[in-house]
Amino acid sequence: MDWITLVVILCLILLTAAKLINSNRFNELLLLPISNKYFLVHGKNRTIFSTFNVLLLLVQILSVSIFLYFLITVFFNEFKTQGVLLYLQIVSYYTLFLGVKFYIEKIIANLFSFDEYLEIYLYHKLSYRNLMGIFLLGINILFLYTLPQSPLLLLILILILLLVNLLSLFYTYRTNEKFIIARFFYFILYLCALEISPYLILYKAIV
Repeated sequence: MDWITLVVILCLILLTAAKLINSNRFNELLLLPISNKYFLVHGKNRTIFSTFNVLLLLVQILSVSIFLYFLITVFFNEFKTQGVLLYLQIVSYYTLFLGVKFYIEKIIANLFSFDEYLEIYLYHKLSYRNLMGIFLLGINILFLYTLPQSPLLLLILILILLLVNLLSLFYTYRTNEKFIIARFFYFILYLCALEISPYLILYKAIV
């Protein structure tokens, strides 16, 4: 059994654990693209580091890292020989990236006194990203066992993921529209500093 299969099995175990902890919440999260019931029912309890969210965050980290591993090894042949070491490097960078970004966001929110609004925003964004992590896990399984890891397919999937990510950000921003309009200047600064540039830095760090 290769190491990627072990990572996939670990992701499935984590998903099963999350579903066992709160089956209704898990099912409502899966329906998030077509229904906002998840936020209506569970939005009042916005604990980002609940057991449920942490389990799904781990799935997100592992799934995104597998997908990034596929991208790097397909487009940059010199990395193919690194195997699990490259994957562990990607996991480390991505985890560090998420952690640093989160704490910088919390510091900025505290400085400008909009902690409560940021908590809502981060909760919404985390929920969408966790859902995307579950979706990516399915895609990774297809690439691993069924679909060819071709550059064209990966590029198409990247475009789809970017579109989905933009839509999730749009719905998140629309939900917090009043807050954003009231602090539009700070929001633009936040968008440039913490939603765009960090991903460019992450790309440079990995590649």
